[in-house]
Amino acid sequence: MFNSVLIANRGEIACRIIRSARRLGLRTIAVYSQADRNALHVRLADEAHEIGPAPAAQSYLRGDVILDVARATKAACLHPGYGFLSENAEFAEACAAAGVVFVGPPPSAIRAMGLKDEAKALMRKSGVPVVPGYDGAEQAAKQLADEAGRIGYPVLVKAVAGGGGKGMRKVERAADFADALASAQREAQSSFGNPRVLIEKYVSAPRHIEIQMFADSHGHALHLFERDCTLQRRHQKVIEEAPAPGMNDETRSAMGEAAVAAARAVGYVGAGTVEFIADGSRPLSPDSFWFMEMNTRLQVEHPVTEAVTGLDLVEMQFRVAAGGRLGLQQADIRLSGHAIETRLYAEDPNSGFLPSTGRILALDLPSGEGVRVDAGVAAGNDVTPFYDPMIAKVIAHAPTREEAIKRLADALAATKVFGPRSNAGFLHRLVTRPKFASNHYDTGFIERHLADLGAVPQPYDEGAVAFGAAVALACAGQSPAARFTDPWGRGDAFQLGAVRRQKIAIAIEGERATADIEWRAGEMVATYAQMQQVVRYENGRWSASDPLLSAYAGDHGVFVLREGRQVHIALFDALDHADEASGSDGNVVRSPMHGKLVAVFVAAGEAVEKGQRLAIVEAMKMEHVLMAPVAGRMGPMSVHAGQQVAQNAALLTIETETGDA
Repeated sequence: MFNSVLIANRGEIACRIIRSARRLGLRTIAVYSQADRNALHVRLADEAHEIGPAPAAQSYLRGDVILDVARATKAACLHPGYGFLSENAEFAEACAAAGVVFVGPPPSAIRAMGLKDEAKALMRKSGVPVVPGYDGAEQAAKQLADEAGRIGYPVLVKAVAGGGGKGMRKVERAADFADALASAQREAQSSFGNPRVLIEKYVSAPRHIEIQMFADSHGHALHLFERDCTLQRRHQKVIEEAPAPGMNDETRSAMGEAAVAAARAVGYVGAGTVEFIADGSRPLSPDSFWFMEMNTRLQVEHPVTEAVTGLDLVEMQFRVAAGGRLGLQQADIRLSGHAIETRLYAEDPNSGFLPSTGRILALDLPSGEGVRVDAGVAAGNDVTPFYDPMIAKVIAHAPTREEAIKRLADALAATKVFGPRSNAGFLHRLVTRPKFASNHYDTGFIERHLADLGAVPQPYDEGAVAFGAAVALACAGQSPAARFTDPWGRGDAFQLGAVRRQKIAIAIEGERATADIEWRAGEMVATYAQMQQVVRYENGRWSASDPLLSAYAGDHGVFVLREGRQVHIALFDALDHADEASGSDGNVVRSPMHGKLVAVFVAAGEAVEKGQRLAIVEAMKMEHVLMAPVAGRMGPMSVHAGQQVAQNAALLTIETETGDA
């Protein structure tokens, strides 16, 4: 076994690798960018070294700098985690040249499976069924459009070097193909440095099922059963579980054998995942699944496999990389119970799941029987626009699927993230849907049920606003306790002998509103839009008459949560909102997040229609299109493609016929 490991990654996967490495007695060496100087994985490791500026291209993707650290620290091996350099064959070769063992498959296997088109061709030759499509070398736009027409719409445009839904677009009709192709190629170039794509037939009602396999350097390979990753949004996994609901022994055996055969065909060593798409319109069967791709690394969702098999996949990776044997036969691996994983992200489901950046002010993560949390951040850490916004993975394991769902739902209900918005409430609603419990869903389920899942713009929760208004007022100027115990220094309508009442101006997410506050002995009664909350401050915590409400009071206002949805309340400051009276903001196009302006499609003075595409902002390697809010003519422009932009920054102005701008 090795005596030390350098972890060439960040976030929850770096923290998870550190736990297994430390249990095995390995010295753990972390690397970090300037943005991650105070990150959790840096604090957990035995030692940590800075490798560059915040952008991944200047830090976590700098294999040369990372290997300099490996040599300087005398690291025996390097674990790449997933993403970043984990499937980079050249980096794996560089590790070998530097005398550092790469904890992953050989470079030849990475290359064989690294490009979707070549992997499909290899599987086709091996007799594994593949989805109909085009994976040729010709990449001219007209050729690809012709191939899409031949295959028949709808089709999927997929980056050949892709993963995680990046560089992937579903196209319903020929008229949309050119724009979808260009967008997919841009995203593929940005994420993987390779703009090549392939075209696949889109399978209606698809289920996404993958097989976890393992192989050692002594020619032995086996599989650790399947995971169902069908619940996705925009081709990114949201929920993963094992075993797959409705899976039978015959289909499991067929999929497992196909995955092991694929691994052997490329001389695979280590942990890998072979992904299949299945026809969800009928029961699973050996003749209703097709090969999609192979991920030559550890997967985000590996904890559900660990839960149902009792194995530590990271430990197995270390032992195989050190030249050891798996020490297991296929018959030794047994399924135990059911496990489900959700990915807790800093994103706003009510605003199209846009990434939500900023400091995590407070963080309550669940615990309890059968609940595991793999966290990558802690309170006080910042969610930045430079990396994937995952906060943690929440995994529930129980004897049955029904019990696992119940444990997961309870865990999500107990999860609280203050500061950036999170998808905790959305995930709770998703796992408590009857159709999820009864296994009536496919990969398009979430998109079809966004409204039912609360993932659409909604009015502010009136009870949350009332609660936040009371807390904001009580915290203004002095400690919360003093507001209830020291009447003489107050400016809150204090008077002798009668109930104190006052009307206050508040800002709800920056929008002006009014709330009514009534002061009583030891408590406040807050009213907003006919919704009333009794508010108390006891034992250092704020409570409301609605037990589902919770609050965090900070220097810049109050964050209130109800069922995972957050609203920010502050006392209204006229100076901070002095420009609201102009009414011009409806003509201003703002950036919805911190990111990079990758494309601008208009010029100053150009006439535009309402809803016309104006520009694209990229954040965390995902593109977001900015549309014209009104018809008019573009005003003076000072922005350009390639520019970094801040959240809510004014990027473009549209002059209307009235001359407003």
